[in-house]
Amino acid sequence: MRLAYVCADAGVPVFGRKGCSIHVQEVLRAFLRRGIEVDLFAARFGGKPPAALERVRVHPLPEPTAGDAVSRERQALEANRFLEGALRRSGPFDVLYERYSLWSFAGIEYARRTGLPGILEVNAPLIEEHSKYRGLSDRDAAEKVAGRCFAAAGVIVAVSEGVAATLERHPAARGRIRVVPNGVDPGRFRPDIAPAAPAPPGVFTVGFVGSLKPWHGISTLVEAFARFRESEGDARLLVVGDGPERRTLDAEVSERGLAAFTRLTGPVDPEEVPRFLVSMDAAVAPYPSDASFYFSPLKVYEYMAAGLPVIASAVGQLADLLEEGRCGILCTPGDPAEFAEALVRLRRDPDLRRRLGRDARARVLRECTWDMVAERLLEAATPAAVAEGR
Repeated sequence: MRLAYVCADAGVPVFGRKGCSIHVQEVLRAFLRRGIEVDLFAARFGGKPPAALERVRVHPLPEPTAGDAVSRERQALEANRFLEGALRRSGPFDVLYERYSLWSFAGIEYARRTGLPGILEVNAPLIEEHSKYRGLSDRDAAEKVAGRCFAAAGVIVAVSEGVAATLERHPAARGRIRVVPNGVDPGRFRPDIAPAAPAPPGVFTVGFVGSLKPWHGISTLVEAFARFRESEGDARLLVVGDGPERRTLDAEVSERGLAAFTRLTGPVDPEEVPRFLVSMDAAVAPYPSDASFYFSPLKVYEYMAAGLPVIASAVGQLADLLEEGRCGILCTPGDPAEFAEALVRLRRDPDLRRRLGRDARARVLRECTWDMVAERLLEAATPAAVAEGR
């Protein structure tokens, strides 16, 4: 089988360090492990192919140059002509798989026009997300592109029920949506690897991994750690990653006198993340309250694969994934006191920590590997599934 993977979003460096980058890389690796030949059409690469992706044939797409939002959006739309030509010249393909982006429609329409099974992967309600956090110059144009993509797709894959719910509100998408949550490669996140940042004896490490976005609940994390340390004494906070909330994090840690007990790693290569995870005693995902929570957080799957006890907000997919009391502890979103209480509980009960971590890893091994995700995606690409979707 030969598969064309399209990612025309210039905000996704497909070989980079961001969560979206890791998602692309893991899906590609899973396809390759199944013996599929992969051609990658991308607007931004962010570096050289990481391990095991050297066999992917890469086809650069035009990346919008610097300029105002109107200019960048226009350039992204104009890139559709280039993408269509690149697909035509590089084919034939057996399947086309496109990661939905705001301005790209040529790939999935090419699949429809040429009779290829076309899968459109939707990771977030991008129009709402960009309008709220990044700015969107021409929302009407973005809505039209979305309509074209949804109408052309044979199958639309949503990474969570939250994303699926937003898609169902779009007439062009209804009836053809399948939910395939994210996964993890458990071989990378073994609990027995050497730690990158071991703690001194007796010091309990509270950990967080992420790109420090506004929706990651950084203030809740810092407040919960401050309360926990006040109660329990020797403890440290290990934050792995970097991003737009770094200044806020630095300021809050400093204001609370926690700088000496906090390690902020800054950007970390994905290959190093597992070694930081085994440096933690508990991992936290303190997402704020949001009725439209649509994430399928890679960090939580990685926490679980590393055999860590997880404390997370009881929102969206996390409530089902962690199965309160079995694979993790769920807390009220935005409630630092509750998160601190959960940390105290884990600190004082090593048997509970071990049980939660063991059961969390067992669950991802049983249900949530990237190979399982790839199998579900390919099932969606079968002619029968596409015909059913249309």
